Amino acid sequence: MNALLPASIADLSDDELIALSTDGVPEGPWLRVNFVTTLDGSASASGRTASLGGADDLRVFDLLRRVADVVLVAAGTVRDEGYGPMVLHDADVAWRREHGLPDHPVFAIVTRSASLDPDSRVFTEAPVRPVVLTSASAADSERGRALAAVADVVPCGETSVDPEAVVAALVARGLERIHCEGGPSFFGTLIGADLVDELTLTIDPSLEGGDGPRIATASSPELRRMRPAHVLLGAGGVLLTRWVRAR
Repeated sequence: MNALLPASIADLSDDELIALSTDGVPEGPWLRVNFVTTLDGSASASGRTASLGGADDLRVFDLLRRVADVVLVAAGTVRDEGYGPMVLHDADVAWRREHGLPDHPVFAIVTRSASLDPDSRVFTEAPVRPVVLTSASAADSERGRALAAVADVVPCGETSVDPEAVVAALVARGLERIHCEGGPSFFGTLIGADLVDELTLTIDPSLEGGDGPRIATASSPELRRMRPAHVLLGAGGVLLTRWVRAR
């Protein structure tokens, strides 16, 4: 793949991609959101994101997980995309060991109602105990107590999930490099709270039409200015972009 911005670099190595993807990230908490979209703004094709982006998107996706302390995903996306346990590839584990990181990032799931199956592979095959970020009312429910047997259940609001409390809870656990993979509603909530430091957005060279979801939705839109950090050209015309909050 070739870098269009900030400079032309051909055939980027994994180390070069990691350097580009972490350039300018300060010490302390940093929340990155990762999405893929079609040219006409659909966040999925045939209801799922897996068919968009291709091999280069998957490569960057894996590298972003490689450098993360925690992978944060809303429960609806976990179900819709068929997530399994947060297990990295051997090469990613080796890199993390070389850089003083635990073998795998923590898997953190956001759910207002604690509607997750404790018998799911997400929990039963997890290499690291997952974290469930939910409401206090759900944490104290039968569902919440069942999840507490397989995950750390953390209340982040009384009857709903407060995004600021979510970030604070992760940071309190020493999980400062937060890599969020959606979904659109949760992303919209993060935008509204002005918690997004970075967006890595893959643009698939396709038109979907239909009524596919946007990458972010919210009842109260808020405009947050971003600045381009890099644009990469992948196979088949895929664009892999990185945008950092202009503060």
